[in-house]
Amino acid sequence: MNNKEEQNIHEFDLNLIFEYFSKLKRQGPGSPEITLKALDFINGLNEKSKIADMGSGTGGQTILLAQNTPCQITAVDLCPDFINQLNRNTLIQKLDGRIKGIVGSMDDLPFKDEEFDLIWSEGAIANIGFEKGLRYWKKFLKRDGYVAVTYESWFTNERPAEIEKWWVDAVPEITTVGQNVSIMQNSGYVPVAVFAIPESCWTDNYYLPQEPRQEEFLKEHRGNKAAEDFISLMRREAHLYSKYKQYYGYVFYIGKKI
Repeated sequence: MNNKEEQNIHEFDLNLIFEYFSKLKRQGPGSPEITLKALDFINGLNEKSKIADMGSGTGGQTILLAQNTPCQITAVDLCPDFINQLNRNTLIQKLDGRIKGIVGSMDDLPFKDEEFDLIWSEGAIANIGFEKGLRYWKKFLKRDGYVAVTYESWFTNERPAEIEKWWVDAVPEITTVGQNVSIMQNSGYVPVAVFAIPESCWTDNYYLPQEPRQEEFLKEHRGNKAAEDFISLMRREAHLYSKYKQYYGYVFYIGKKI
């Protein structure tokens, strides 16, 4: 393995990453069908309920949540461009009265204790850590409120060294589904549902749409080694998924605050 292959996403400038993903419909694996499947496990939402979408990206799932619940939703993301896109899209969808996008960090939130009935996060909790996120966010949930997150997880107890190193470098706390359920329980939640998202959420919805964006990005940053290395990283990630997808994936974890 050469040095370029050993790089991980944390070595790149956030602005470069944000620029790349800002022109993609999705910033992580998933699908509308999977968002709605997870939402089906959440009970008791009404027009007075409040949802926080942590690490919302440009808000595809945020808008879907608004279209399928009567709730008020606050979307949080560190990237201003993602939030600007989300807020523009809420106007187009005539949902601006029920969705508010704010720029902020998931581990330094401006909310009141027990403000939300549901905290949602697709593909983002790894940025602050699965256990840390669950424990920190819990104080913002009402009693019997729900958390629903997707998180990178091992499907097997053992896996090849190549993919083990890749994901441990990217997500040092990555562990198995069973261990994550235990972490959720120990963090003060009753596990409600746990399921892996389908392969198509990675291939058709995440990696395939990146291919034209990668060519465009390289043209926009011709001669920029950091941009070239970043595209190499994204292409390698897609290759590794095709090679080792039986060993890992995103898993939806849904819990109810005790």
